[in-house]
Order: sequence, then C-alpha cells, then structure tokens
Amino acid sequence: MPTPSQTSPVDASASASLHTSDFAHKRLKKRYRKERRFRLWGIGAVAFALLSLGWLLTSLVGTGFTAFQQNFMTLDVKLEQSLIAPDGTTDAQALRGGNYRKIMQDTMYAQFPDVSERREKQALFALVSASGATNHLRQMVVENPSLIGQTVQVVVPASDQVDQLLKGYIDRDLPEARRPKMTDAQIVWIDALVENGIIKKKFNTILFTNPDSRDPELAGIASAVVGSVMIVLISFILALPIGVGAAIYLDEFAPKNRFTDLIEININNLAAVPSIVFGLLGLAVFINFFGFQRSIPLVGGMVLALRAFPTIVIATRASLRAVSPSMVNGALSLGASHIQAVFQQKVPLAAPGILTGSIIAMAQVLGETAPLLMIGMVAFVTEVPNSVTDPATALPVQIFLWSDSAERAWSERTAAAIIILLLILVTMNALAIWLRTRLEKRR
Repeated sequence: MPTPSQTSPVDASASASLHTSDFAHKRLKKRYRKERRFRLWGIGAVAFALLSLGWLLTSLVGTGFTAFQQNFMTLDVKLEQSLIAPDGTTDAQALRGGNYRKIMQDTMYAQFPDVSERREKQALFALVSASGATNHLRQMVVENPSLIGQTVQVVVPASDQVDQLLKGYIDRDLPEARRPKMTDAQIVWIDALVENGIIKKKFNTILFTNPDSRDPELAGIASAVVGSVMIVLISFILALPIGVGAAIYLDEFAPKNRFTDLIEININNLAAVPSIVFGLLGLAVFINFFGFQRSIPLVGGMVLALRAFPTIVIATRASLRAVSPSMVNGALSLGASHIQAVFQQKVPLAAPGILTGSIIAMAQVLGETAPLLMIGMVAFVTEVPNSVTDPATALPVQIFLWSDSAERAWSERTAAAIIILLLILVTMNALAIWLRTRLEKRR
C-alpha cells in the first residue's frame, strides 16, 4: 500500500475534487439544514414548555392571589345578658348555649333600621358569615364572661358572596334575575357598609389558621398542613434509615448473585410503579389486615414511606458509586476494615447526594394524592390533629376536595392552596440544592 508521501498527484487531485464537487456541497448544505432544523425544534420545545409553565403559573396566581385577602366587617355588638345567660350563670357549658345568632341579627339590623320586612332582614343578615360571626362571639364570651352586658367591637368575616362581589367576581351590572345569590338591595347595603368603613379588605389569616369548613369564607388549610407535616415526618423516619441502609448493603456488602440482582431489579421497578398501587397496598395491609384506623397520618406516613423507599435507595446507590474507589482502597491499604472504609470514608463523601435524594423523595411524598385517597384521607376534618392517630387530611387531598366544589369562592381557595403547595415544594428542592452545594464545598 502506498504511503501518503507516495500518493500520486492524480489521486490527490481526484480526492480534492471529490470533496469540493457540487454533490459534496449539496450534502454539506443538507446536513447543515438538518442541524438547523433540529436546533429549531429543540428551541421550540423549550419555548413551548416555558410558555405552558408560564400560562399555568399565571392562571394559578391570577385565580388564587385574591384569596390571600378577604373582606371583614367591624361591628359594635351588644352582648345582652338576656340572650346569653338569662339566669346569670357563667358556666362555660351554659355560655356556649347562648343565642349568639340573635345578637348578630340585631347588630346587622341596627345598621339599616329602615329594613323591616322579614325577607329583607334575611337578605341583610346574609351579608355576614353567620357561623363565623356567632362562633367568634361564643368563643369571646366563653373565654371572658365579664364581657356579658357590654358593647364590644368585633371583626368578623363577611359572607363569601359579599367577598366575591367586592373582588369583582360577581358582575353587579347584570340584571338581578341573572345575578347569583345577590339582590340589588344587598348591593346597595354593601356599598353603604364599605363607604362607612364597616367592610374592609384585610390579609386573610383565616386561610392559614382555620381548618376546613363548609363555608368558603371560613375554610383554611391549617389541619391539612399539620397532617402533611406529620405524614412527611413519619415517611422520613421510616424510609430514610431503611433506604440508605439497604443501598449501602446492596452496593458494598451483598454478594453478587441472582438473588441480589432480582432485588435490585425490583427496587428499580418500584420507582416506576404508579403511586395508587402503594395506596392499594396500604389499604390491604395496614387497614384491612392490621386493623389501623382510616384517615390518620400514621397510616399515610407508612404508605408514603413505601413510595419514597425506592427513590432513596436509587439516589443513595448513585451517590455511593460516584465516590472514587481510591478513597476506599486508600483506607483499606492503611489497615481499615471494610466497614470502617465504607462508613468513615465513602458514606460521608456520598452524603450530599444522599441528602439531596432524600429531600426530593420527601417532596414527592408531600405532593402525593392518590395513595391517601385509597386509605380514606378524604374525610371532612374540622379540627387540627394533635397526634398521628387523630383523623387528618393532607394538603394535596384538601386541594382535591375544594376543587370539586361548585361555588366560585372555592376556586379561589383551591388556587391559593396550590400556590402554597408549590412554594413548599420549590423551597424543599431549593434546600436540597443548597445543602448539596454546601456539603460539596466542605469535602
């Protein structure tokens, strides 16, 4: 075979003409066109994803940001003894039975003394949150019976219809027959109350401090948030040590045979199993077999610990394999045992990845809904749970329940709860990134 130096000028000329021919230029242009099209498709895909995300966030924020403010009424209420404790007793049980509804009715009627017909009085009283106002008065009197007989100033929520009207979700220009649950007379009264400073828009603390309620203006996420925190903590306590321990054993100490290969395949498959399957497993094992109560954070935490387990195992094994083998070999050469080399050298270096994977698994747990539905955590819970065995719900389930309600005020509450859940998830992921970066710098 001739060497390059022995190639004849004729062959070199033929090769050069081959690469500079019209056919070669056409192929080159065609390749460049394909590359440009591929690049444009990639840019288009990214742009579409960003636009979709932007549209989703804009829709959520546009619907839910108004829920962080709510209209309240500031009223001077006379706590008449004849309606609260006619016999003069101050026993808490007796005080709870007072006619606080009548007190609020008289307070509302006093705002417009010219309203005399029964139907008009009912429409006037509908401007205030009846259950919210009466419960607030009852709690005040039970906590401080000395208020009986005095005139006190209270701040109570307006009804959801008043709130929606003042936020612009109810069109006041529509004919009364086409306007839902809002008469022309009520609009006149609302405008007068706003002008007199009785109705004011304030930050909606109810959304964060109240449990769920049948009335939209009183519904909050307190019980759902506490339930979610309990579920995540139980999942973390159960899944983290078992998942990390299983990963270390499989990666460092388990013999390489068909049995361990089968375990590894099943763990990888578990990560891809739909989450509702874990809910069915929890229903069959924890509730039907072991007899645990439905709708409690303990069962929810155990079910979602199963969901988080494969994620933690996979993340831990990937982190362990990312550590250079020379670190373990160096420790072994200095006389350390295999266990010492793994736990004193390899695991600390893999800690950033393990911690990141664990936090991401907990964020996944926080956003799960289907498994909790299967174990009955869809109950209407009106109390904040005090222990892991009290009935509770979770934030994603609360969002699911609110989204199924027809009133416009529930849509606002649902979007606000989604915004809060997204902020929590983003915070958890940001924390994972920050901790990983900080621990990597220390290495």
